[in-house]
Amino acid sequence: EAAGRLEKNGIGVRVLDMHTIKPIDRGAILEAASETGRIMTVEEHNIIGGLGSAVAEVLVDCKRVPFLRHGVKDEFVLIGPPAGLYAHYRLDAPGIVQEAHELMEKVG
Repeated sequence: EAAGRLEKNGIGVRVLDMHTIKPIDRGAILEAASETGRIMTVEEHNIIGGLGSAVAEVLVDCKRVPFLRHGVKDEFVLIGPPAGLYAHYRLDAPGIVQEAHELMEKVG
């Protein structure tokens, strides 16, 4: 849903489904970085030690592009209905779209 909203706003996106962190698909990450010039990860849990950290390691080792890890910050999390939590942590489509816009603005 967020990808569709971004496309409507004139921002081309590429969505990768990284089904495993280990082993990480370095080739897919580097190909996406080369084609898009930016990387944003979205994960519905703490960003420490997750997909964003693994992708950051690949980018640091191999190629530098603007990068954003989007997920729950390193804090105690709230408990509640999933839809409310997604909105609170900006993990719903509007939140992801806003984060992507901010990434685009930072790097032009």
